[in-house]
Amino acid sequence: MDYLDHLEAEAIYILREVAGQFEKPALLFSGGKDSITLVHLAKKAFRPGKFPFPLVHIDTGHNFPETIAFRDSLIEEIGEKLIVGYVQDSIDQGKVVEQKGKNASRNALQTVTLLETISKHGFDACIGGARRDEEKARAKERIFSVRDEFGQWDPKRQRPELWSIFNGKINKGENVRVFPISNWTELDVWNYIKREQIALPSIYFSHEREVITRNGQLMAAAPFLNIDADDVIETKSVRFRTVGDMTCTAAVDSTAIALDDIIAEIKASTVSERGARMDDKVSEAAMEERKKQGYF
Repeated sequence: MDYLDHLEAEAIYILREVAGQFEKPALLFSGGKDSITLVHLAKKAFRPGKFPFPLVHIDTGHNFPETIAFRDSLIEEIGEKLIVGYVQDSIDQGKVVEQKGKNASRNALQTVTLLETISKHGFDACIGGARRDEEKARAKERIFSVRDEFGQWDPKRQRPELWSIFNGKINKGENVRVFPISNWTELDVWNYIKREQIALPSIYFSHEREVITRNGQLMAAAPFLNIDADDVIETKSVRFRTVGDMTCTAAVDSTAIALDDIIAEIKASTVSERGARMDDKVSEAAMEERKKQGYF
């Protein structure tokens, strides 16, 4: 077994532990490479049977069109259930207030929609594709990470996971966030995608796109960005290392059109994957504060 076999086996074991320990788990699906990898691992863990959980997508309404198209085609291909929670519904119901201004984003608003979706469907475990190497707050997570009855995370309330023994016992109203690929790196994910020949949305590969430069980052020119006369739209060859809202996910200059090109580019990069996420730059503890409030 090479190291990818070990990572795959660990992730499959964790997915099966979730199925065995929880009554109503769900797999949170963003349409990004990590959640797509989780779907591939779930197929290995549970086929030829159906998944013991639905896929759940929190739709902000500001997604990349390519991501939504890929999500829908994947669901049709695998024949599994998809539940979508809409941030626009939370806005219309007055449960959240949309940000205003040039750098407005709905990214933070999705926490409320996520917690409502978890409560509505009674999910007691939510599987996600977060990895410890992405961001320092995520490095504090255990693989089974308990959230209280308000969906909040306490970094000081972490359970030991010695010898890969995972404790899924929770009180009524609590839920657990589960991270099967927590021990993977960005490069591990790409090497696994290459080995397993996993299909991805086209935005992960170099393409010509209209962009504007904002706060030193290349942002896709979309109406959600509140483009004004100060913004200069230009066409560049870019790709995206991570997938989030169009309002907070920056592109990188790239000519990488094949997996080997992307892997070589990542090896040479001195910037982390989430260095292209504007929402992480609000403050030094931006991610940790969002996680405490219930963000995935």
